[in-house]
Amino acid sequence: MAASFQSIAKLLCRLWPSTLHPLRHYQSCLQRLPGRSYLALPPFVPPHHCLCTAASLLDGEAAQAADALLRYKDKPWDYLESEEYIERYGANSVWAGYRRNHKGGIPPQKTRKTCIRGDKICGNPCPVCRDPNIIIHHQNVKLLQQFISPHTGLLYDPTQTGVCMKQQKKLNEAVNTARDHGLLPFQIPYVEFAGEDYSNSHDAVGSTPPPQSLSSGASWYHWYSEISPDEKEVAKVKKMYKAYLKSREARAK
Repeated sequence: MAASFQSIAKLLCRLWPSTLHPLRHYQSCLQRLPGRSYLALPPFVPPHHCLCTAASLLDGEAAQAADALLRYKDKPWDYLESEEYIERYGANSVWAGYRRNHKGGIPPQKTRKTCIRGDKICGNPCPVCRDPNIIIHHQNVKLLQQFISPHTGLLYDPTQTGVCMKQQKKLNEAVNTARDHGLLPFQIPYVEFAGEDYSNSHDAVGSTPPPQSLSSGASWYHWYSEISPDEKEVAKVKKMYKAYLKSREARAK
């Protein structure tokens, strides 16, 4: 649209001076007539001048927007401290007051996968996609803190913030990177440890008693010598290893 408007303006700039030349000549003749006083005619401003000015204004606004995007692209955290951000959001978070368009009174259980597909933007983009100056970065701590719950230290659910799944994934990666770099704190729950649960005074985890002298012939544990094996089970084992026992006796002889 802007390109077609500029081409029309340039065409009018080329054709309009030839049509305005007789009018300018007539104006100069009226001013030169002797003996008659005329009001000073205001200088004529041709329409092509207005059209060219409008086109230049459009170009200037586009250039300013591009410069702002480039400036915040290098340092996205500066946008949260700018006057433009304060005028648009104030002291609220980026996702405060956002509501996704949907049919019926029950909102969808999941947000959309992405708001931007190629060059096309959906009708009601998420709070991050609707503002091109908001860039998710692990150093943009003030933006990340708006999506973290102060009570649990976890990210808000996307159904609460309205962020699309693509931007939610970027938020998870940025928060983890910021915590690895020490920019965001960890919240570890406090647990009271009871000494009874971790004591080593009972027999299951107690210290092993010192071994007795091997020359005395006593068993390691006193209860081990009191166990008497079953004769039937002993007979089964001997029958099973009968060949092995015979070979062992033969070797001993």
